Amino acid sequence: NPNPNPSPNPNPNPSPNPGAGLGEPANKAGQALLDAAVPGGDHPLGEEDAPLLIVEYASLTCSHCAAFHSGAFPQLKEQYIDTGKVYYILRPFPFDPLATAGFMLAACAGEERYFNFIDVLFEKQAQWAFVQDPREQLEKLAKQGGFSDESFEACMTNQEVYEPIAKTGEVGAEEFEVRSTPTLFVGGERIEGSRSWEEFEPILKEKLGE
Repeated sequence: NPNPNPSPNPNPNPSPNPGAGLGEPANKAGQALLDAAVPGGDHPLGEEDAPLLIVEYASLTCSHCAAFHSGAFPQLKEQYIDTGKVYYILRPFPFDPLATAGFMLAACAGEERYFNFIDVLFEKQAQWAFVQDPREQLEKLAKQGGFSDESFEACMTNQEVYEPIAKTGEVGAEEFEVRSTPTLFVGGERIEGSRSWEEFEPILKEKLGE
């Protein structure tokens, strides 16, 4: 999915693409990505000292992102994240205010429930992202997840929740030239677009030396 640059001041001097050098430990290759974390903006899964770092920039209104999260991601989580091989970070790169609202909702749900909300928002994307009354449908999903009218409104107007999401997208565009979603950095190597598990797993095995 094409994405308008979310930054009002795009960097005219693109930074080099962080790439994995031969023989470098996988996380060292992605050190610049780790260093670029916005306080309150990162949402990790797995062990921080895992041998392979994956950072994904995604938008909740991106159909290719939804395809990746319903297709390859469950196997990535079960076989690589949960087994200590991959440290995974999801970073918001919202296309539009609606995607931003979805990320805000997940953040307001709390760290323990963050990925549950992300999973539901991707799974039910067609029910809220591409309809005439998206905010109403998003609120319905929020209530199913335990939000009240009041807590939903408080979340949607919370500047402290909004700012890390917006800033994370800006940093992704400026420092790592993210222009579309999903964009994944696997051990520092850029991979753009959704991949099936059959396409994605060989990349993981190569990075891990398996």
